[in-house]
Amino acid sequence: MSNQVTEPGTGPKAGPNQAFAGKTLHPLADAEALRRIIADLPKDNAFKALDEVVEWLASTRNAGGLSVDRLYEAAAQLEDAVQGHVARLCRNYLHTSPLPRTEEERLWSLSHGYWQTLSDVYERCLHGLAVRGKAAENLKVLLPALCARQIAALGTLLKWDRFRYGPPAEGVWQRLGQTLLTAEAAGVATRTVTLSGGIASSPAREYQKIMIFHAASTDSLTPLEIELAERLIEHFLSGFVFTAEVSHDCVYWVDLQLAQPPLRLAQMPAEARPSQRFYRPGTAHAELSALLQSLESGGEAPADISLGGRYSGHALIPVLRHLVAYLAPIPPQRQHDRHRVKHRMSVLNGLVNAYVAFSDEFGGQPVGLQMESWEVDNVSRGGLGAVVSGLPADWLHVGALLSLRPDGGNNWLLGIVRRYFRETDNEARVGIETLARHALSVELSVRGAASAVGMPALLLENRGQPGEVRVVLPPDSFNFQESLECTVDGRHCLLLPAALLEHTADYELTRYYLRRA
Repeated sequence: MSNQVTEPGTGPKAGPNQAFAGKTLHPLADAEALRRIIADLPKDNAFKALDEVVEWLASTRNAGGLSVDRLYEAAAQLEDAVQGHVARLCRNYLHTSPLPRTEEERLWSLSHGYWQTLSDVYERCLHGLAVRGKAAENLKVLLPALCARQIAALGTLLKWDRFRYGPPAEGVWQRLGQTLLTAEAAGVATRTVTLSGGIASSPAREYQKIMIFHAASTDSLTPLEIELAERLIEHFLSGFVFTAEVSHDCVYWVDLQLAQPPLRLAQMPAEARPSQRFYRPGTAHAELSALLQSLESGGEAPADISLGGRYSGHALIPVLRHLVAYLAPIPPQRQHDRHRVKHRMSVLNGLVNAYVAFSDEFGGQPVGLQMESWEVDNVSRGGLGAVVSGLPADWLHVGALLSLRPDGGNNWLLGIVRRYFRETDNEARVGIETLARHALSVELSVRGAASAVGMPALLLENRGQPGEVRVVLPPDSFNFQESLECTVDGRHCLLLPAALLEHTADYELTRYYLRRA
């Protein structure tokens, strides 16, 4: 039998499958060919480089002449080679705003597909350990790194699913659990290894990070906030406690042999099993709280926290508030009873449409605006839950400002999307906080400004101190140094800045002191 390999450099440009057609040895099995394949990857085109690596990895599915030890070495080297490209595409996905729908789909599909394909390859390597032979014996030496890389890849796959508020890839929690069990059985679960980017970790550490990330309930955060939450969890990871022994202060539990994700420990599992693991906040919650307090007092994020970029304390505060709440010894409980209903609501998106909906000029019956029709299936004092079919193009996301009106009714509600979970490509569930049941459309101008052009805004019912009012403004409009003025019912009103409550790319929720003439 010939051991001929392909000519180096004939990789994805001709297609990996074509490159070794008729040969008995896959190109990735040859160290020199692999070196040249990596050297030929585009340096200045992240899309093309990642696409080529995905194609090479996918070509190994039914390849002969590629032992499991060489398969792992090739996958790990390819992962290391495109680590910078992967990070660049992630930054583009998170920081480009607004991101056109086609570009968002392209970035998400390539990145998600890469982690899916890479984890499939590592899983085949793990399965190869069961086959007796020299290759399996060679791979056992690399088992700690293989398990850590596999768990890290599956964790990143979960994160990309969370970026789109979708369900996790099928079977991912069982795959995670089996990988950790394999590492534990070999006595290497806590052995330190080096992952891509020079990161020191271990199989157990990577699993713990994913479990706590799941416990953080990030479906109410934006994609960038989800990324920051994961990085903050990683920084404080040593303060959390992950154990096989249950105690009174454990908050979540998981069974490594089951396909189900970690569950809140509202009650003990039906039976104790060796494959169960438990988590409690440990000292990490106090450390997160201390950082939050420091930032709220005007401090800056410590330089030793790797956030993947430079972020102000202002950007980290909402993420830390969320983590402090959901990773607490007693996580948040539902504040209001939920009641099942079944009716439809008309929905408008954004501040401009809300201004029209709440304006007396249109009598609450805006004509010509594009409305969505959503099915509401539960309500509470604080908001409502709805099922959205035929997802809107670009605007539906956590933090979206909505105007809602029950079908057959005349009164509009103002709400904000707080939770978003995509059940299929065409259907999602959203949780909406009711921001106000009454709002007043006004045109505001900066006090003393020469321009007479007003900006559209909404005055909301007061929920704060007497003499205060909440105001929804266009983005980047709030200024502590500027007072605003408007006319309400023929009376001049002065608004003195009090607080910026929420800032998004679409609007700002603020608080002002109201003074009437």
